[in-house]
Amino acid sequence: MASASSSTYRDDRRTELREFLRSRRARVSPADVGMPAGGRRRTPGLRREEVAVLAGVGASWYTWLEQGRDITVSGQVLDAIARVLLLDAAERSHLYRLAGLTPPQAPSVPSVAVSPEVRRLLDAWSPRPGYVRDRHWNFTAVNDAARVVFGYRESDHNCLVSFFTNPRYRVLHRDWEETAPDVAAAFRADAARYPDDPEFGRIAAELAATSPEFAALWARHDVAEHTSAVKAVDHPEAGTMVFDATLLPLPQHPGHHLIMHNPRPGTGTRQRLETLMRQHSLVVAHPG
Repeated sequence: MASASSSTYRDDRRTELREFLRSRRARVSPADVGMPAGGRRRTPGLRREEVAVLAGVGASWYTWLEQGRDITVSGQVLDAIARVLLLDAAERSHLYRLAGLTPPQAPSVPSVAVSPEVRRLLDAWSPRPGYVRDRHWNFTAVNDAARVVFGYRESDHNCLVSFFTNPRYRVLHRDWEETAPDVAAAFRADAARYPDDPEFGRIAAELAATSPEFAALWARHDVAEHTSAVKAVDHPEAGTMVFDATLLPLPQHPGHHLIMHNPRPGTGTRQRLETLMRQHSLVVAHPG
């Protein structure tokens, strides 16, 4: 049964690859790629032979690819075809997947300030905690609720460093010792995405020099990836609050994530959060 399902999946993927390449080829005119029109054409767009020549591959091979035949492809060749067909980043990744390859990691951009749209989203999310971090886990935006609930200070610039060195955050975090290994493992997994970026090593080395707990965990070389988590805090003013934390990537800034915290139902967190935010004059909406 599994074999039949796998075969069906391959057939569907090849069909989608055939239709995708045909549709992309049809929308590119010879003039778009610097070629003479060459008289009237029966069909719009480039011919298969023209795509093959411009991409530097054999005409028969490209025909087989567009027909969805079971042939060997490489990322280098797919990149050449993507350039000829003027594919954007999303279309290029789609082509990789249809051809059975993993899309290359999108190049990361330096840490940048959040856009006005994301800033408004963070403000609207208050009084629920939220913040944005870049690929190195530096904070690029933190709403006031996150500072009140989690104890982040103006001097806190990096999520990883704050987790291991901010004494207030450590006291507030109910499951700090249980969570610490996952935090260190997640940072190592992110570092592995950018093997040529020395900033991860610099952050880890400096933190290991000041935090024995992090140094021990980092030496274990564990890796883990998380898109959600449960975060519990014992707040001195509000008592115990439990949040569901969700990490949302920001596609316009590769490596940046929006982390949003929502009160976990059935824990009384919503009511405690409302009271706490009211005490700090931060209630702008109901936490839902």
